Amino acid sequence: MTDTAVLHQRAPEQQPPAPPRKGGLAAGLLRTARPRQWVKNVLVVAAPAAAGELFSRHALTRLALVFVLFTVCAAAVYLVNDARDAEADRAHPVKRHRPVAAGQVPVPVAYAVGGALGVLAPVVAAWLCPPAVASLLAAYLFMQLAYCVSLKHVLVVDLAVVTTGFLMRAMIGGLALGIPLSRWFLITTGFGALFMVSAKRYSEAVQMAANAGATRALLTEYTTGYLRFVWQLAAGVAVVAYCLWAMEEGGVPHTSVLPWRQLSMVAFILAILRYAVFADRGTAGEPEDVVLRDRALALIGLVWVAMYGLAVANW
Repeated sequence: MTDTAVLHQRAPEQQPPAPPRKGGLAAGLLRTARPRQWVKNVLVVAAPAAAGELFSRHALTRLALVFVLFTVCAAAVYLVNDARDAEADRAHPVKRHRPVAAGQVPVPVAYAVGGALGVLAPVVAAWLCPPAVASLLAAYLFMQLAYCVSLKHVLVVDLAVVTTGFLMRAMIGGLALGIPLSRWFLITTGFGALFMVSAKRYSEAVQMAANAGATRALLTEYTTGYLRFVWQLAAGVAVVAYCLWAMEEGGVPHTSVLPWRQLSMVAFILAILRYAVFADRGTAGEPEDVVLRDRALALIGLVWVAMYGLAVANW
């Protein structure tokens, strides 16, 4: 069953046309690029920060470039996705306000700009960055476009693709600077991302069951029990992997006042447990929204950053 069919089943009455948005084509393209989502690309600093190689001029310049390139790739995917889903989005009570669905950005223009950005980013990366960065960006684009076309309709694979997107963000900073990626870093990042992705899907499923208007077609294939199992499994693996990572790295001789790396396990576990509160309630939406609206979770995150920073600095 297609997304459009599901939407019409849930909303028998056709949604009225979205009112025109203020601003021209450029403003519409910018909104379609989802600026609020750009914060996810800060993950490009994860590997260099974990390795303690973040604050040189070369590292900051290279990471800023990688951040921009990944943002351009993500914008290309959003443009193509919205152009492809424009008709279905017009029947959605919220998505009909998206610039492409509302007519602010014509569908051909969205395809053209998205295609141009999708070609530009890997080309610039091949010119200015190590080959591995360009290859990863090209793989990210291919995977995300395949997700837009068909993979988002495939059970379990949709979770894997979104999770892999987060993992690629975390990997690319290390590849850009030639930093070896710890196996525990990759496991922690991968399962941490799966935890947040599956918690979001679980929340959408709970809201749909409560007739709150969730309309993702694939959610009808999942059960809330299965999604709960996935986010609980992912949270457990992420915690174990982080503890092993912290203890392994903590075995290296240090001269710091306190074992900050091991102590950071407490903050990490508290952050997972706090985030799980929202997952259990079915209110875990976008990860950045969860963190920003909960002061306790934001504070725990800052404490973790401080502890890990002290560990890296060996204070």
